[in-house]
Amino acid sequence: MATKKVVGNPTPRVEGEDKVTGRAKYAADITLPGMLWGRLLRSPIPYGRIKRIDASRARQLRGVKAVVSGEDVTGLKIGRRLYDMPILADGVVRFIGEKVAAVAAESEMIAEQALELIEVEYEELEPVLDPVKAMEPSAPIIHPDVVTYKGLPDKLAAPSNDFIYKTWKKGDLSIGFKQADLIVENTFTTRQVHQAYIEPHSCVVKADPSGGAEIWACSKVPYAIREQVANAVRVAPEKLVVHPVYIGGDFGGKGDFMDIAVCYFLSLKSGHPVKMVMDYDEEFVAGNPRHSSIIKVKTGVKRDGTLIAHHMEFIFDSGAYGAFKPNAFLNGPHLSAGPYKIPHVFIEEHMVYTNKIPCGHMRAPGDPQGFFANESQLDLVARKLGMEPAQFRKKNLMHDGDVDPVGEEVDYIKAEETLQKALQESGYYKPKPKNVGRGIAMVQWLTNSGYGSVALKLDEKGAITLSSAMLDQGAGTYTLLCEIVAEELKVPLERIRVETLDTNLGVKDTGVGGSRATRVYGNAAYDAAMKAVDEIKKSAAEHMGCPPDELVLAGGAVLHKRAERRMTYPELVKAKGSPISVLGSYSDTSKVHEASMCAQVAEVEVDPETGQVKLKKFISTHNTGTVLNPLMHQGQIEGGAVMGIGYALMEQLMIEDGKVATANFGDYKIPTIKDIPPLKTSVTENPRGSGPYNSMAIGETSNIPVAAAIANAVEDAVGVRILELPITSEKVLAALRKA
Repeated sequence: MATKKVVGNPTPRVEGEDKVTGRAKYAADITLPGMLWGRLLRSPIPYGRIKRIDASRARQLRGVKAVVSGEDVTGLKIGRRLYDMPILADGVVRFIGEKVAAVAAESEMIAEQALELIEVEYEELEPVLDPVKAMEPSAPIIHPDVVTYKGLPDKLAAPSNDFIYKTWKKGDLSIGFKQADLIVENTFTTRQVHQAYIEPHSCVVKADPSGGAEIWACSKVPYAIREQVANAVRVAPEKLVVHPVYIGGDFGGKGDFMDIAVCYFLSLKSGHPVKMVMDYDEEFVAGNPRHSSIIKVKTGVKRDGTLIAHHMEFIFDSGAYGAFKPNAFLNGPHLSAGPYKIPHVFIEEHMVYTNKIPCGHMRAPGDPQGFFANESQLDLVARKLGMEPAQFRKKNLMHDGDVDPVGEEVDYIKAEETLQKALQESGYYKPKPKNVGRGIAMVQWLTNSGYGSVALKLDEKGAITLSSAMLDQGAGTYTLLCEIVAEELKVPLERIRVETLDTNLGVKDTGVGGSRATRVYGNAAYDAAMKAVDEIKKSAAEHMGCPPDELVLAGGAVLHKRAERRMTYPELVKAKGSPISVLGSYSDTSKVHEASMCAQVAEVEVDPETGQVKLKKFISTHNTGTVLNPLMHQGQIEGGAVMGIGYALMEQLMIEDGKVATANFGDYKIPTIKDIPPLKTSVTENPRGSGPYNSMAIGETSNIPVAAAIANAVEDAVGVRILELPITSEKVLAALRKA
């Protein structure tokens, strides 16, 4: 392969200047003539019937243009896959923070005043807050009509709070456990955490009397949003136009509808465009956080350390609704047994309704919970056997061509090589002071599939425009598209710009998420670039009187290999009489069989007097595909590691009697620069990958094993095992006192 001049270099973000200068427009920046402010009245109780709503005084308030409640939208439900959430509470409220009524007014202050004038009378019901108790036959059924809900993945025989049950298996557990010499069982728990993006959910909707609407929203999946809202408000999707805006952080949380449907009805009723922007306290009490979980793990091994049988049972607290999940369940558990050869595996997942805040997606949905449990369990098994944890893993690791724990063949994984590098880079076996420990954890990741397109136009000035419906949620994908095209068309990066299309102008796609952006849109951009190269050579050949294969591209021009003839791109387009326009596309829904590997080592110091855990060093090693942009690649790795550190040591939505008690960043702690130790990254590039130039996913892996690595390091330091996240000083101190 020829040496790359653009791809592989640390190119700054092409949209960076717009973001730091304020030119970038986010949904909250959109202002339209006659625009109103929308605000929501939310339920103060976790569970109950709405006996009466009186909004008459609110409607009479000067400046109020519309008030809507569940009575105005009765029977209308919304969801990403499972349509189980009413647009506004329809006779029943199921969590503190549920939308009960909405107001559109000439100012935000007037809208807030109007909310105070709405009278709601509730009949309180006993809430179901514990997912285990919710699964009991005697528990009150939170959704009596669940069997009728559109989008339920599997039919239910009868209404149940345990509304989704998924399994993955290989071999026969009963046989495996009979063959085992040692069986180890543990239960792990995790808390709900928020994505903590900078930009809260926001939207602007301009509806018209025919039922159509223009939408501006901070969503990374515009076509999915169009479908969700259209289905909910019962109009044809084509009548809705979703306009592109910048997204101020995502981490999985910006793929849903949030308040768009409510905003639509406010606009329809008022005859004005309406803007709705969530306060951050609303984000905490009514957003779509990561699921809390209870994970039971049972492992059978031989005396020599060979893994024989592995059972994982996940209980995910969905909260009051399942509407925020693209599959209605989490797909993460199917990978959670890790990159290990295990002949007998059974993984089961329960998704359970409770009267708490509904949960959605957060970076690698389901995987951080599952790998915290699994990689912690492996350390515990190793110690029971008297084996060193890293060597125990090494003995059981998959190799190229092996079958994973749920029966999928993985052609390329390089797990052992990645583990060995982590051990070397971290000085894993070096002596360490008292109360200092090192822990290791691993993860494999298979890039998600999807489809998308990128249109390319080369104009008479030699400028290149890339047009796509893809939205960059902050990962830098716009820059990658430009780099790919610059590489193949041999032009400076500054000649290329990205144009994001609305849903009427673009080609329907899957949107970004799940580390699919580079695979889908990078390949689409590469396809467009190669088609453009062919068109450029073909057109130039006609004017230069030679076969296309005698031409090469260099410096924004077409050159003849032998003759001293040259045609710049502007000259070519002028001679052709029209721009060169092509459409690149990519569509692949097949499974990927090349795994992106990550192994991490955490080094901690634990104060035995206070239980405080200080993270001293953190090493992340990756065996991945071609690195397209080292600067952004490293940013993804370090950002994921920092999120994992927060998940491991401090972050949690504290919920008391159904109410989120940590409803601001003063109470909800995320890592600051003082909490982050030196981060060391080592990347081994491999020649396999489903993205352009054999690139692979990197967005998820560095986030997943962090908590387990830290938990394992804590036990290595002071001999106590914390089975519940976050690993706080209180929990460590209590465990030390009990030991």
